[in-house]
Amino acid sequence: MSSMIEPELKTRRWRRVEYERLVELGVFTGERLELLDGLLVVREPQGSLHASTVAQVAGVLERAFGAGWHVRQHAPLALDDASEPEPDVAVVAGEPAAYRTAHPGTATLVVEVADSSLRLDRRLKAALYARNRLQEYWIVNLADATLEVARDPRPTQRRRRAGATRSSRCCRRPRS
Repeated sequence: MSSMIEPELKTRRWRRVEYERLVELGVFTGERLELLDGLLVVREPQGSLHASTVAQVAGVLERAFGAGWHVRQHAPLALDDASEPEPDVAVVAGEPAAYRTAHPGTATLVVEVADSSLRLDRRLKAALYARNRLQEYWIVNLADATLEVARDPRPTQRRRRAGATRSSRCCRRPRS
């Protein structure tokens, strides 16, 4: 019996500019993808609870933040050279017209609604948002009916995470 030596598997990470060019060319038409740390990650289909929760969160945040803030749903954030996530909800400064030529590079608040994506949202996305110094990241945890709030990003340290239930107050509007 002969033994075969298997070559080490080599992978290539994508840069955001490469990904954006492929999107422009229509390579990924009909696919739900996002670029996370150079990896193309397939987004899972949304159930009714997920979709309605995203809409509710966006509505509440639009009222809470008001004029001068744009609440985006499932829209890209150009965070760094290797990442362009599409969070369920992101609150960015300015009006929608300010982002006609480029996606925003940061957000005041990012919200992910999680059911089957909870592990991805807690680990990979939390680390990505912390590394890019997003000030506040929420996970609406549908499985446990809780809101997980991460503040004060420090990529080299564990982020502070607080939990809230339906009766908790957790919305605070930043000063403009």
